[in-house]
Amino acid sequence: QVQVVESGGALVQAGGSLRLSCTASGLTFDASAMAWFRQALGKERDGLSYISPYGSSTYYEDSVKGRFTISRDNAKKTLYLQMNSLKPEDTAMYYCAAAGPRPPWSVVRYFVDYKYWGQGTQVTVSS
Repeated sequence: QVQVVESGGALVQAGGSLRLSCTASGLTFDASAMAWFRQALGKERDGLSYISPYGSSTYYEDSVKGRFTISRDNAKKTLYLQMNSLKPEDTAMYYCAAAGPRPPWSVVRYFVDYKYWGQGTQVTVSS
């Protein structure tokens, strides 16, 4: 059984930083493409950043490019999202997702390709 668990969400002031973590068990972590998504209240879930199984390839949506950094530690089976220069509009529930086995360099950018999801961690940015 696959379990995906996010942590690190908090209340932070605008301009501040946070680092989210995600652990995944029950799957071959270093073979799985991973990603971070978020969903603000009353809005659709949006993709933010994606990373290949070996971590060699990443992709960022425009909304977070230059402010957020995705990374992974396959030895620890952990995915990270470093968030800097946070804005009130970054307030949302943040979700980690695993796509399952992909080629080592492959980035998966489509919501429907993600099979396993965590329960989310809340990030609130105050102005």
